Amino acid sequence: MSSDDDRSSERASREETGHAPTEHSGKTTDHGPGTYVRFGLMILTSSLVMYIVMYLNTYSIDHVFWSWTRFFMTMMSAATMTVIMLAFMMGMYRNRMVNAVIVVGAVVVFGAGLALVRTQATIGDVAWMRAMIPHHSIAILTSERAHLEDPRVRALADSIIEAQRKEIEEMKAYIKELE
Repeated sequence: MSSDDDRSSERASREETGHAPTEHSGKTTDHGPGTYVRFGLMILTSSLVMYIVMYLNTYSIDHVFWSWTRFFMTMMSAATMTVIMLAFMMGMYRNRMVNAVIVVGAVVVFGAGLALVRTQATIGDVAWMRAMIPHHSIAILTSERAHLEDPRVRALADSIIEAQRKEIEEMKAYIKELE
């Protein structure tokens, strides 16, 4: 068999599996199974960063607690991002079966995250307070730093700040008691 036949057979085999090589700067790059691993690592890394970024709007570092609700929201965001990124990079990810499994998996993860966040079925006393403290902290940050001019609105913001600080301290005390 000639080398032309070998290359033709190899190309046909790669096209069947969806792992067609491409050329970049004269180098052939194989978009095989390893690129799907990298895709998965990219999604996991992005998800971790998204979860952490959700805490950047808390007023104080001591208001940062693990939140299952935020984790469920991260699941939904990651699943959505997975489908969007896969669609935009379809030229790199050509294995239709693997792509279908990824999309179905993303839909399942999104649905699970949505069900968990909407029902709060797994959230007990301590988990609820751990989720509420950062939420209250955001209210303090926005109420304190907003450029409010109307005296009535400023008074409302000040009362929100006072109430949220009191409730945060109360929840922290309950968490210590219940853990």
